[in-house]
Amino acid sequence: MALDTATAQQALRTVRYPGFSRDIVSFGLVKGIEVSAEGKAVVGLSVTTADPEIPKKLYAEVEAALLQAGFIAPEIALTVTVPKTSPTAAQVVTGPTSEAGVGKVKAIIAIASGKGGVGKSTASVNLAVALARILSDRGKPGKVGLMDCDIYGPSVPLMLGVRGRPQIEGDVLLPPENFGVKTISMGLLIDEDAPVIWRGPMIMKTISQFASNVRWGELDVLLVDLPPGTGDAQLSIAQSMALAGAVIVTTPQTAAVTVALRGAAMFGKVNVPILGVIENMSYFEDDQGRRQYLFGQGGGQKVAAQLDAEFLGEIPLDANVRQGGDYGIPVVISHPDSPSGRAFHALGLRLLQLLGQ
Repeated sequence: MALDTATAQQALRTVRYPGFSRDIVSFGLVKGIEVSAEGKAVVGLSVTTADPEIPKKLYAEVEAALLQAGFIAPEIALTVTVPKTSPTAAQVVTGPTSEAGVGKVKAIIAIASGKGGVGKSTASVNLAVALARILSDRGKPGKVGLMDCDIYGPSVPLMLGVRGRPQIEGDVLLPPENFGVKTISMGLLIDEDAPVIWRGPMIMKTISQFASNVRWGELDVLLVDLPPGTGDAQLSIAQSMALAGAVIVTTPQTAAVTVALRGAAMFGKVNVPILGVIENMSYFEDDQGRRQYLFGQGGGQKVAAQLDAEFLGEIPLDANVRQGGDYGIPVVISHPDSPSGRAFHALGLRLLQLLGQ
């Protein structure tokens, strides 16, 4: 028998959802299957339940079914969403449980954009560091995390000045910390020149591990830097984590605005509120303090108005922002009194207000 996705799917049809006669495939719980040439299967599943025994039972039965079908060392990314009426909003299971995960995080915020090139990761890093400084000033250091889920273009380690592999304790990753921000990224797990050529199931598995197999500890805010677009990674995060809301990053021009609106629509479909809109690269300020709107004006406000969300502010074009990203010293650290540094600080203050912190 050929070991391919059809064979794997047939094996999964033998697994019944506990208490039902229907199998997990017809129930729509299987979100992705990938089979390697060597016969190794990677399966992504998503279930909604408040019963902690159901995920464990499904994990064991799926693994047994794949082994019975002849697959080698199957890997299962099982995403579990707990109904909102339950005390715990969400959890992710990828095998044996541990003390890691996002269960002690007060607020998880997705930073998203419809298209690439708008400076979303730059905004995520500087906003995270701004939040860390604000909370530290309040006597709460080490309460901010940044999860880099831009799997194909993980730039957060470079911009945050983090190098080397994360430490491992058992089966748990310990996120490195810099400028008061704990972070995890694919960029910390692969060589700098190694391409990431993955399909949906592997992406889902990695994101699940970032959520469940990283010891985030007690955080006030965890920012999640999403890849651009509305694909598997974005949907997996929006459906598997208890997001307090999303922040949309755009630039002023019409092309960016149109795509930002399209990307934001995904959050409406999964009932995640839009907390606000950030307009990046809004203007350039010359030596005389005159503003030049190189990419147009008002795009961020237009996005906010159409989403019925708050316009959080403008981030100017600033060479210090680019240099901070290149050298791993965010502008809120290197030039805190610059227009961009002050803008990110103001964004952090307002975001905490919106979160009731």
